[in-house]
Amino acid sequence: MKKILFLIVSTMSLTASAQQVLSPEGLWKLGRLSALGISKDGKSIVYKVTTPSMEENKSVSKFYTIPLTGGNPTEVQEEQTKEMLVNRNISPDGAYILSSQEVKVEKVFGKDFYPELDKSEAQIYDGLDYRHWDTWNNGTHNHVFYGINKGAKARPIDIMKDEPYDSPQKPFGGDEDFIWSPDSKNIIYVCKKKAGTAYAVSTNTDLYEYNLETKTTKNLTENNLGYDTNPTFSPEGYLTWLQMKRDGYEADKNDIIVRFRDVDYNLTANWDGSVDSFKWSPDGTKVYFVAAVDGTLQLFVVNFPGVKRIAVSVKQITSGDFDVHDIVGFNGDNVIVTRTDMNHAAELYSYNQKKKTFAKLTKVNDEAYAKLSLPKYERRYVTTTDGKKMLVWVILPPNFDKSKKYPTLLYCQGGPQSPLTQFYSFRWNFSLMASQGYVVVAPNRRGMYGHGQAWNEQISKDWGGQVMDDYLSAIDDVAKESYVDKARLGCVGASYGGYSVFYLAGIHKNRFKSFIAHDGVFNTQSMFGTTEEVFFNNWDFGGAYWEKDNAVAQKAYNEFNPINYVSQWNTPILIIQGGKDFRVPIGQAQEAFQAAQLRGIKSRFLYLPEENHWVLKPQNGMVWQREFYKWLKETL
Repeated sequence: MKKILFLIVSTMSLTASAQQVLSPEGLWKLGRLSALGISKDGKSIVYKVTTPSMEENKSVSKFYTIPLTGGNPTEVQEEQTKEMLVNRNISPDGAYILSSQEVKVEKVFGKDFYPELDKSEAQIYDGLDYRHWDTWNNGTHNHVFYGINKGAKARPIDIMKDEPYDSPQKPFGGDEDFIWSPDSKNIIYVCKKKAGTAYAVSTNTDLYEYNLETKTTKNLTENNLGYDTNPTFSPEGYLTWLQMKRDGYEADKNDIIVRFRDVDYNLTANWDGSVDSFKWSPDGTKVYFVAAVDGTLQLFVVNFPGVKRIAVSVKQITSGDFDVHDIVGFNGDNVIVTRTDMNHAAELYSYNQKKKTFAKLTKVNDEAYAKLSLPKYERRYVTTTDGKKMLVWVILPPNFDKSKKYPTLLYCQGGPQSPLTQFYSFRWNFSLMASQGYVVVAPNRRGMYGHGQAWNEQISKDWGGQVMDDYLSAIDDVAKESYVDKARLGCVGASYGGYSVFYLAGIHKNRFKSFIAHDGVFNTQSMFGTTEEVFFNNWDFGGAYWEKDNAVAQKAYNEFNPINYVSQWNTPILIIQGGKDFRVPIGQAQEAFQAAQLRGIKSRFLYLPEENHWVLKPQNGMVWQREFYKWLKETL
């Protein structure tokens, strides 16, 4: 009898355990894996796992190694990892080491101009780029330095002395922006050598070569007007980088360029996609890269013709409903990568090219996921109003029962040109949304990489056009399902997704019962007047709002401006804004909230003073999650 009772209790316990669903608290306890590279001896992978601490309101990292073939991870100290990994900042001959630091170059503050007024808080600018992303320009710039690697105490040399330019690039550039040439005689670095207003209206970064002997610098990509980034050398010493062609267009097609015998070869020119990242094969015969395709990120390979002059061919080598992210390195026929899907955060995998199979190497969050009933996601292809087939991801709640009716959320992706794939966000997390009982509809509308360059580009200068029909086609199609509660539809999104929310709020014709917009563009005119990367709005809006004879621009500032549809707002809206977001400045949220309040619409303003376009601090992230679902519970 006791045995029977024990079995019953055990079974009930296991069943109850399996019925748990992901919560905001559970999401923020998950480890966040980042691959650091292959060890010097070529036998193991070095990685770190970062876990947020709510109590300390910061994230804590631990470092590990694991054999290339899998096995048990070994924890190591951060200092040990520096000895285990190849230091790409040390010159190939071992004599010198690269570094970067901020250097005061320009006068900005009142006390810079008037030393006797040392308590002044004044800031003085003669051009734009006076602030960028989340930081005001204080007159300092990132510069690349090199110095003796060991022994000598000579002062490192600033190879950009007195230049008001940045390398690494702000705000996101790092060590990947500067490298040694194979002969240790030159330093290659990425820089946009423009300042002030010229900087703010251009995307023209170039690769520069500094020669240690002559102390001179030359522009290696002067003829290209768009982005030149991510320089590296092939195993045989050929300079390779990523390139976009058009100045001012941050979402242009990104191609792999190889400089071979003073001629630049575009390896992906005839392939209809855009490269995310790449890595040379150890033998130098091909380049592996990651790119979006059909709602996922996959691994591709392109051969390098070299002296053989054989035809260049791009081949997709992985497929499935998951995202391949970092290409960490190689182990024979195996490619080591990180991988996610909508239900699982990043882990390390080994992909065998001959067997076409993945082997999972790490299990950072397996224990946590084993306790959960996870959602299911489905592909759905919807016919758009212009007769195209559009992929729509539909994420269904755990233990989904199609005989029931579920509140349903239309998710609007930011960008506006960015892939909507099998990503795992720690804020806009589809698995978490579905686990709270919502069906999630996530359309690959115009402006998404992975469906050809034409599909991606169609959103430019057409923010309120076909893409809005795409959104409504997606939600209307899924709403035909019996399991969708048509009386409880919501619409959520951030950045361009926030713009989409504001715009749809004025044209949705009572489809939605609740809206949530985070750091969204509300007024295209004031956005143009206050954002920091002016090139973006110049391109996407087609020009400035004062260009009265510019029909494309006038459409962006009038027909496609959400403020012109506020008179039709009639639906509760939560508006979220980071105080240090200079990309979509705070005035956008203030204008929207004020309009909603003065129109008597139920609305709430969640203000995060120290956050930028993202939410980075753990406790702010938890407030965000709780307010997000509290709002949906109140209004949906």
